[in-house]
Amino acid sequence: MNGYINKDLALRETPLFAGLSDEEYAYIKERSSIAEYKKNQIIYKEGSPPSAFYCLISGRVVIYVQDQHGRQTVLEYLHRGKYFGIISLLTGEPHSVTAKAINDCLVLIIKKEDFNSMLRRVPQLAIDLSQTLSRRFKRKDLHEKTVFESTVVSVFSVNRKAGKSIYALNLALSLSRETHKTVAIVDICPKGRRHTMPKRVGMKGDYPVFDLCCNSVAEREIEDMIVKDKFGIDLVFLSYKPKEKDCLKAVVDILSILVNDYYYIILDLPSRMEKSVIAILNQSDLIHVLTSPQAQDLKRTRRVIDRLKRDYEFLKTKIKVIINEYKSSRLTFEEEENVLSHDIFATLASIEHGLSDRLVLDKPESNYSKAIRRISRQEGDCQVGLALGVGVGYGLCHIGILKVIEEEKIPVDIIAASSMGAVVASLWVTGNSAKEILEITKEFKEPKYIWGLMDFTLPLLGFIKGNKLYKFLKKHLGDKTFYDARIPLKIIASDIKRKEPKILDKGSLVDAIMASCAMPGVFIPFTFKEEALFDGGVIHPLPTEPLLELGIRKIIAVNVTPSREDMLKQYKKIKENYKENIVKRGLPFNIRKYFKEKFRNNILDIIFSSIEIMQSDIAQREGQLADVVLHPDTSGLHWLELHKSEDFAARGEEEARKNLDKILKVVNE
Repeated sequence: MNGYINKDLALRETPLFAGLSDEEYAYIKERSSIAEYKKNQIIYKEGSPPSAFYCLISGRVVIYVQDQHGRQTVLEYLHRGKYFGIISLLTGEPHSVTAKAINDCLVLIIKKEDFNSMLRRVPQLAIDLSQTLSRRFKRKDLHEKTVFESTVVSVFSVNRKAGKSIYALNLALSLSRETHKTVAIVDICPKGRRHTMPKRVGMKGDYPVFDLCCNSVAEREIEDMIVKDKFGIDLVFLSYKPKEKDCLKAVVDILSILVNDYYYIILDLPSRMEKSVIAILNQSDLIHVLTSPQAQDLKRTRRVIDRLKRDYEFLKTKIKVIINEYKSSRLTFEEEENVLSHDIFATLASIEHGLSDRLVLDKPESNYSKAIRRISRQEGDCQVGLALGVGVGYGLCHIGILKVIEEEKIPVDIIAASSMGAVVASLWVTGNSAKEILEITKEFKEPKYIWGLMDFTLPLLGFIKGNKLYKFLKKHLGDKTFYDARIPLKIIASDIKRKEPKILDKGSLVDAIMASCAMPGVFIPFTFKEEALFDGGVIHPLPTEPLLELGIRKIIAVNVTPSREDMLKQYKKIKENYKENIVKRGLPFNIRKYFKEKFRNNILDIIFSSIEIMQSDIAQREGQLADVVLHPDTSGLHWLELHKSEDFAARGEEEARKNLDKILKVVNE
């Protein structure tokens, strides 16, 4: 376990250390170490003195508190990339929770004295950590904390009709459902205006409203203002005078009370660019800005974002734009981003007339609800990533894996795929079921079909042009782009000039697949947007690392590349079968001739076998970054036997079912 994941990789895969200079990076690397904790081993106990900064590299950690009778209350399950122990380090006080390894874990550790000097040497880290501190620190004058880390999300729009409040409600409902954690909506409204949230959740009669112009906020007073909603979320209604300066202090006090009991607090803000609203925005961990796709609204939103960044020093990563398609537009997705000059976080489909405002509950299969679900899973840090590896014929095992995912309703939020994994993934995310993909593969009717996909040319850059493969993909994917995918897809290719991985997630799916499948020495490198790219499996045969870099903490990886052990077992099995044939049929002992007939080595076999040996080691190392690795048994099957797609798919399904308990545990925890 410790052999592969070194400090260099661990630091680079930790978001906290992203963007550091080479000098800062080297400084931290020198002062950190990696420790291994066994299953059920205590990392630190509640009440123990602060000793170090901890960052989880692999495995899972549970954070809990224990009362005087020994009863434990779980506050959080931590996955890779999460850091802990910082409150005690920054405050100098004993740990307020216990951290225990759920399974074997690798943890990056920076000792207390090194941590303090690190903050002085790298001021940016102090700023980043202070934001985490604000989400985790609880007021001592309140009751015992029930959450580990809170996140405050402000929902804002410059257009009153952008669907801001409906979005805030559905985001809260979905966060509650997907994370199984406490969620509160804080509905903030100017005095004289009526709050819209009570009607949206079906409340009848009067409701309590707290006046932000009050000089002080008491815990008991706020507790009395909390409305328990029948749908599992709580609501707080606040009012303010736009020109009142003391409103901000009251909001800060209220949030400091609410973060003690709520993992997620959604602020539904007025659609006004006034100082009091901006001040409240500044108290948020995240800002979701809603707008329509029309150019004039996008331009207004761009001006707001520019102002937030310029005048109030908001971080770009803190602002997330959501396009609500309640208005029609002729702009493409790329054109919308160009007008905004900002990445689009998500797009919401228009809501059918007459539906309730609680779409994620009443119409969960609507496109609007599906988009909200994706957003809530991402913001709730409970996304599941699926890494589909390379393998030509072996890659058809992915079909069986997807069949089990469909039947068991296992959530998959994002896929990273290389080579044949990219082919299967693209067909799946564009609406084909596993059964339909298997039907498509039946076009590979007989052993010679593989040669029908190959159009040979003079071997200058590769001896297969790829035109026939391109036509096959066009037949089944047409002009579909990444924007047509029902869940995000990242296709991995390799950049020839820069000698680095290239993650493709925009433009034509067929073009991206062609780049990812361009096996070096076999296919001519594919030109994608003026870049010469080839097989993504050369660098990422099992693309778990790209998922980690995207912040995915729960990863299921499907490694169909035979390991060295698999290859030796296959050789042994062939040898045993040969000996059996000698005994049964009296064949002459000519093993050299047998192997020549069995494999009939050709240049494709030689190149593929060479790459396969290299990819096998890389794939095994990348597999250590996953929570669950599925490795179907492909013995007795050859990588060129595309006509045996049903056999490959059956092997994949068998492996998935064998590991179903492991998958469900990771997904549901």
